[in-house]
Amino acid sequence: MQQFLPRSALQSLIDVLAARGYRVIGPQVRDGAIMYADLAQAADLPQGWRDAQAPGSYRLSPSDSMRNFAWANGPQAIKPYLFAAQEPLWRALQTDDGFQVEAMMPDVRPLAFIGVRACDLAALALQDHVFLGGPYVDPYYEARGAEMLLIAVHCSHAAATCFCASTGDGPRAEAGFDLALSELDDGFVLEIGSELGRGIAALLPLAPASAEQIHAAQAQVEAAAQSQTRVLPSRNLRDLLFANLEHPRWDDVAARCLSCGNCTLVCPTCFCHAESEVPALNGQETLHQREWDSCFSAGHAYIHGFQVRPETKQRYRQWLTHKLGSWHEQFGRSGCVGCGRCIAWCPVGIDLTEEVQAIVEESGHDDR
Repeated sequence: MQQFLPRSALQSLIDVLAARGYRVIGPQVRDGAIMYADLAQAADLPQGWRDAQAPGSYRLSPSDSMRNFAWANGPQAIKPYLFAAQEPLWRALQTDDGFQVEAMMPDVRPLAFIGVRACDLAALALQDHVFLGGPYVDPYYEARGAEMLLIAVHCSHAAATCFCASTGDGPRAEAGFDLALSELDDGFVLEIGSELGRGIAALLPLAPASAEQIHAAQAQVEAAAQSQTRVLPSRNLRDLLFANLEHPRWDDVAARCLSCGNCTLVCPTCFCHAESEVPALNGQETLHQREWDSCFSAGHAYIHGFQVRPETKQRYRQWLTHKLGSWHEQFGRSGCVGCGRCIAWCPVGIDLTEEVQAIVEESGHDDR
């Protein structure tokens, strides 16, 4: 049964999570964008803010709305909280008879996220597969995600860059959440997704949701899906892309691409990283750290004196063919969840849906 949380009671949700020992994280306006940050007051949520996104463009504007989640997404999903952009893994200390190595595990509290979108839940599932699903579990990622609680928000509108409906990852969150909210003007229709979420809901001042409230919540999600104009022509583009590795479109996009790596930095599923040593000035110890990397950087493709992908054309092709092609072999699905961040945050407005469609049209290949 769906229930209803009045807008005036939203603070009680934050208070319940804090009382349970969670570090509460929610969206807030920071430096002209909506970013996740520590959240103590419902008043700090982006109430009344709307986003306008287009290729190479992201803008926020205020409105008179009382809604806190009437926007599509910001530049980051929740990935940085689990897969840190930079973190120490271990350090080596010099001793009288050699050296010793000390692991540097993160000291974290359980995380509770409010406002997670459907596309980012799908991205989280992919990240879990990468870091937790194989024979070697990443202990740093595992520690940060331990006992995590996820409160999703179904999207009430889509940005012009969104295409999650065509990838099957939104705008409605179908799985992976503990609680899910549909925001209406007067409050939130609440769904329970887990026993953990049920325990939190039991502490909230809820009432049964009316038929009108449930219908309004469903209608706005359907409208968000129907408003999306960008699409991927297929959910499995592996054969198309690998059959066109020498397509002239790769040269066309390379003439525009700056190899800046913005698309990989904002992507919620990219997981490439580099490791390096940071020696102390005293010469007695060194820190081994991990930081995000990108297949657009020269160093990422450097192997013992040889640059595997020296040209921008090759780097963009590597990114797109891996994300939409060989991910199917590795993880059983595409690595794209349709969030559109790579389009909005590309300085020159490169649109991967446009690039794929050009190859489809010019090659006469249809994977549908």
